[in-house]
Order: sequence, then C-alpha cells, then structure tokens
Amino acid sequence: MPTIRSQVSDRARWQAFAVCSAAAALTILDLSKVNVALPSIEASLGAGPSELQLIVAGYALAMGLVLVPAGRLGDIHSRKLFFAIGLSVFVATSIMCAVAPTIEILVLGRMLQGVAAGIHMPQILGLIQQLFQGPERGKAFGLFGAIIGLSTAFGPTLGGLLIAVGGEQDGWRLTFWMNVPLGLLALAFALWRLPAQQHHETKRTEIDLIGVLLLGATVFGLMLPFVLTTGRPSDDPARWWWLLLFAAAGAAFVWWENRYVAGGKSPVIDFGLFRLTSYRNGVLIATAYFAATPAIFLINTLFLQNGLGVSAVFAGMVSIPFALVSAYTSAVGGRHVATMGRRLVFIGLVLVGVGFGASIPVALLAPPALVPWLLAVLMGVAGAGGGLVISPNQTITLTDVPVVQGGVAGSIAQVGQRVGTAVGVAVASSAFFATIFREEATESLRNAFSHAYAFGMLAALGLVGIALIFAIADLRSIRGMRRE
Repeated sequence: MPTIRSQVSDRARWQAFAVCSAAAALTILDLSKVNVALPSIEASLGAGPSELQLIVAGYALAMGLVLVPAGRLGDIHSRKLFFAIGLSVFVATSIMCAVAPTIEILVLGRMLQGVAAGIHMPQILGLIQQLFQGPERGKAFGLFGAIIGLSTAFGPTLGGLLIAVGGEQDGWRLTFWMNVPLGLLALAFALWRLPAQQHHETKRTEIDLIGVLLLGATVFGLMLPFVLTTGRPSDDPARWWWLLLFAAAGAAFVWWENRYVAGGKSPVIDFGLFRLTSYRNGVLIATAYFAATPAIFLINTLFLQNGLGVSAVFAGMVSIPFALVSAYTSAVGGRHVATMGRRLVFIGLVLVGVGFGASIPVALLAPPALVPWLLAVLMGVAGAGGGLVISPNQTITLTDVPVVQGGVAGSIAQVGQRVGTAVGVAVASSAFFATIFREEATESLRNAFSHAYAFGMLAALGLVGIALIFAIADLRSIRGMRRE
C-alpha cells in the first residue's frame, strides 16, 4: 500500500513543513515574548505577582491539559482539521488578550490561548512524522528545532521592540496584535497546503472520555501548585494540597486505562510507548531541559530589567546569540543525528550547563555595564548546546514510534515539556524572589538582585543536571543493548 509520503510531492511536503513550522514559531514566540512585557502589563493593568505568574505559567498549564486528547483526536480523525481549529482559536484569543480592559480578562485570554496552542501543536509533530521518513526526518526535525530555538530566544527581543514602538503603557498589547495577521496567513496556507489524507489505526477510534478527564485532573493537580508559586511571602502553603489530586487522579488514570485496553478499546495513552527506550528517555530529557531553559530566560529578563535597569528591548537582545547559534547547531544536529545519536544530546547539555553556569560569577562579580555583554556571549555558548539538544532529541524520541501514533506520542512529550516549564519557572522564580525579599532590607538593590539571580540560576542548572543524568543513562542503555 502506498504511504502518505509517497502520495505527496517533495515540494508539497516541504511547503506543508513550512506551514507547520510557522505556526509552531508563532506559538513559541507567544510564550517567550510575553516575559519582557510583564513590567508593562503590571503598570498598565495594575497586575499583582499572582496574575503575572498566571500570564506566563497559566498558558503552559492550559496547554498541558489539552495536548494529549487533541493529539489523540488528530491521530484518529484529521490532523489538518484540528490544526485549523487550534490556529483559528489562537487568533481569536490573541484579539481577546490585545483588547483586555482588565488583568482578569487578560489572564483568562492567556489560558484560552494555551488551550488553542494545545490543540494545534500536537498536530504539527504528527504531520512532520507523517510526511518524512528515515534520514529526511532527521533533517526536518533539525530545521524544526532551529526554528523553535530561534523563536524561543528571539521572543524577548521582539517583545522588547514592540513595547518600544507601542510605549511602556500599552506596548504589551502589540505583542498580541502581532499574532492576528500572522496567524490568519498561516491558517490560509494550512488550508491550502496541509495534506488531508492520513493513515489511521485499525483499532476502534472512540474517544475515552473518562480517561481524558482523569488525565486532565492529573496534569492540573501536578501543575497548579507550581503555577501558583511565586516565592513571595503571600504564597498560600495550602496550594500543595493539590498534589493529592495529582496522586489520586494519576492512580485512577493508570487503572482505568489498563482496564480500557483489556476491553479491546483504544486508550488515551498507549503505555506501550513507554516501553520504547528511545521514547521514554527522550521524554524525560526534554521534560528536564524545558524545565530549565524557559526559567533561565525569565530569570535573565528579571535581573536585567529590574536589577540593572536595562530597557526591555536591550534586555531581550541579550538572548539573540542563543537564538542564532542554536539555530545553526540544530541544523547541524539534524544532519548528524543518524550517526551520532544521543551523544549529540549529551554534548549539548554539557555546553548548556557551561554557558549558563558561567553566567553566575558574571552577575556577581562583573561591572554592571559589562554584565549584559558578557551574558550575551555566554548565551551563545549555551545556544550551541541548546541546538544539539532539541532537534536530535526530538528525532530520537520519535524514531521507533508508529506513524499512526505520531500525534499522541508528540503530545505526551509536549505535556512533559509544559509540566517541566511550570515546575522550572516556579522553582527558579521562587529562588529568585525569595532571595530579594530576604535581602532587600540588608543589601543594596544591586547585590540583592545579583544574589537572587545566582540562586535562581542554580535552581535551573540543577534541572539541566537532571537532563544530563537521563542522557547518560540512555547512553549506557544503548551500549548495554549493543553488547548483548
């Protein structure tokens, strides 16, 4: 039987890839560019610490809740359809955020944006896996990783530029208005260029609604207490009771899914995926890595803007070296992943640790005027590693996954990334703000922010270390299988 790939010309496949990459870039930009807009939002709408935290982490929380069911729906029905639905809702909610008259409306709009992103993002990975096979898939994921890296790191710069154009009071609204024309353009090309045909599983394709609800409760119970953690004295310790919901719902979800499979039905998550060593280890590495890097970008922005008084546009520009270098190494990694495999990921994580780790003595010891320049150089070092982590790890993670499960497998991995983002941002920002509150009465503002940066970065680097441990374990398991 001919594959979907064989029915689509090379030109059409790469055009579809371009559409997917553009939509993914727009979604990732919306996550990272908002960081530098937080002071502007605070001044414009009178937002408090909890609301600002929800603007960033609430997006990830909402996205994490819908990724897996949306990926499942795309796999069994139509990835193109759910891509279009998600992107359409993303545009509509961007308008809602742009015109928000109050902080409550903005927070609600951000969470709905996260839902929209959670609908179309899993379709992107499923489509790429559907359209490309073998070494060509590595090339595609290499380019995709480069685009994601550029989007993540250029987001703060773009956000700063938009605030400079629109003004400190309302410039943040332009960060959302930008999504509207770009999103509509991507939607038009998606309807024109994305393939409508795809192979489906031969199993029954009903949706396990109870499983979806239990999974949603599990993700919600895990992410919410971290989303509500700011490091400020006003944090309510009762938030940690939500972890009981995580434990109870998680246990019930595993029991229900096993029972559902035993009845001959198709589950929300096929736990057989986790028996694939490449997939399991890849998800763990990505979860830890994405727990660290968004938190580091946020800590950098807070330190430069609030601690050193650097303007939003220049604070964002510090991340440009990370973007440029990671884009190059992502493409390189995509070309060599077939021969070097997980060793690329290991090398990348070491470089990430070196680049970000060296930023701590810079923040503590360097003259304030030199700090942004030195941090930009170290961002380039970390970016070299980041590019070697994202695209090779993505390729390896999905190598052994059947194409018919590409959407749900990719969405499970993204749930891990979103959970990691919520945990990482909470841990790092808590260390950052707790240090400021502890030292602001006894230290100069400069020293308090420098120490806060150091503790926040140490927390994030601990997460990089966890990713490195998983990468080492994966290398050992591969060597063990080769000896057998």
